Amino acid sequence: MGDRGGLAVAAALVVILLGAAAARFVDLSTNPGGLNPDEAAEAVSARQILRDPGYRPVFIIEDGGREALFAYSVAAGFAIAGDNATTLRAVAAIWGILGVLGAWLIARRFGKGAGLAAGAWAAGSLWLIAISRDGMRNTFTPFFLAIALVALLAWYDRPTRRTALLAGATLAISSLYTYQALKLLPFLVLIWVLWLRRSDLVTFRRLVSQGGWFVASFLIVGAPMIAFAISDPQNYLGRAIGVSAFNPAIVLESDIPTHVLRTLSMFAFVGDPNVRHNVASLPMLSWPLVIFAIAGLVVLWRRRNNARHALILLSIPVFLIPPLLSTEGGSPHFLRALGLAIPVAVAIGLGAQDLGQRFSVVLTRIAASTPRIPPSLVTAASTGAFAAVFLALGISSAWAYLGRPEVDRREAFRFDLVDMAEAARPADAVIASEFDAFTVEYIHDDPQPTIVRPGQPIASGAFDRVLAVRVEELRAALGTEAAATAVPVAWDPAGQPTVWAVTLR
Repeated sequence: MGDRGGLAVAAALVVILLGAAAARFVDLSTNPGGLNPDEAAEAVSARQILRDPGYRPVFIIEDGGREALFAYSVAAGFAIAGDNATTLRAVAAIWGILGVLGAWLIARRFGKGAGLAAGAWAAGSLWLIAISRDGMRNTFTPFFLAIALVALLAWYDRPTRRTALLAGATLAISSLYTYQALKLLPFLVLIWVLWLRRSDLVTFRRLVSQGGWFVASFLIVGAPMIAFAISDPQNYLGRAIGVSAFNPAIVLESDIPTHVLRTLSMFAFVGDPNVRHNVASLPMLSWPLVIFAIAGLVVLWRRRNNARHALILLSIPVFLIPPLLSTEGGSPHFLRALGLAIPVAVAIGLGAQDLGQRFSVVLTRIAASTPRIPPSLVTAASTGAFAAVFLALGISSAWAYLGRPEVDRREAFRFDLVDMAEAARPADAVIASEFDAFTVEYIHDDPQPTIVRPGQPIASGAFDRVLAVRVEELRAALGTEAAATAVPVAWDPAGQPTVWAVTLR
C-alpha cells in the first residue's frame, strides 16, 4: 500500500511538472514577444561570457547592477540551443519549473497533500507563469529560496557538521548570487534561530554547537560576492537603494500609505499594473486560493512553536519588506514580492491539505449512511475535487497569459526597439538611451549601427540614416528641418509607425 501511495505521489508530481512546463513553454517564441532592455542586458552579458574568456564577473554593474549567476546559466543555454531571445526565455522558464519543484520539496515536509497542492499552485500561478517567461534573474527566486529552506530544515532535523556545511553553503548561494529580495535570507535565519532559543532550547543549543561550521561554509562560498560588495558597495547596493523609499529622487505614483495598502492588498484585491509581471492587474490569488492560504496561515500560527512552521511563518513578514520599501514603479510590484512565493505556496498547500481532510471527514460521514459506497471512493472524490480546483485555476491562468493580444504587450516588451534594431544597418545611427541600447545591441549583433544618446547632436552626412522610435528624438538630434523628412520604416499590426528614419546621404 505504501509503494502504491508513493507511486501515486510521484505520478501526480510528474503531471504537475508537465503542466508547469506547458504553461511556460507554449508559444514562447512569440509570446510575450519583443525584448525588454532588462532581458536584453542579461543576454548581452551571457554573449560576452561566451565570447570573452577573460570576462568572468561575479556581479555585473551594467543595467543598475545585478548578480551574474543568471547570465552564466543563459550563456550555457546559448551554447546548447543557440544565441537568441527564445533561448534566453527558455532558460528562465526552466528555472521557473525548478521553482515549482522547489515549492513541492519544501511543502512536502508538511505532508504529501501539502506538497502536491503547493506544487500545483506554483505550476498554475499566473504570477509565477508571467515571471518565468521573462528572461530575467527574478525567476531564480522560488527555487533558490525553497532549497535554502529545505537545507535549513535538514540542519534542524540533524544538527551535524555535514548538514551545517550544506545549509551554510546553500544559504550563501541563495542569498548572495541570485536576486535582491533573497539578501534578507540571513536575517530570516537569525530571527528563526532566536525563535528556537525560546521555543526549543535543546535544538537551539545543538544548532549553535555546529554554528561555526555553518558560518564558515557561508563565508567561504559567499567570499567572492562579499569581496565585491566590500570593494564596490555603491554598485552592489545601488539598485536596491535606487528603487526604495530611501532614494529621494523617486517620484511616487501614489503616496506612501496608498503604496503600503496596495502592497498588503495584492494577495486578494489588487495586482501589479505592469503587464510584464501580470495580466490585467489581477491580484496574486483568486478567491479559492485566498481561502486555502488563510486556512494554511491558521495552521502555521497554531503550530508556531514547531520549528518548521515557525520558519515559514516568519518568512512572510521578512519577505514583505522588499515590496513595502520599494516605491519605484507600479504598486504592488510582483517582482519585488517574489520572496513570498514559497511561503504562499506552503500556506496554500497546508490550507488545502487541512480543508481536504475536513472535507473527507464530511464525505465519510455521509457515506457511512450508504454502505454501498466504499471508503476508497470517498478518498478519491475528495482528492479529485481539490485537484479539479487547482487544474481549473491553472488552466485559467495560462489562458489569461497566452490570450493577451500583442497590442497589450508591445510597450512593456519594447517591440519598437526590436523593430528599430532589425531595421538598422551598420552604416546607420540609432537613437537610444543607455538602457534601451541593450535591446539594440543584442538584437543587432556585429557589425552594429552606431548608438547615439537622445539629445546628442548628429552632423549631417555622418551616417547613411538616423533611426529613432519618436520623431521628437530625431528633431533634437538633427534639427526641425531634417526631422521633417523622417519616414516610417517599421509599423505595428494596426499600421501605426513604430520606427522613423531620416536619410542623411
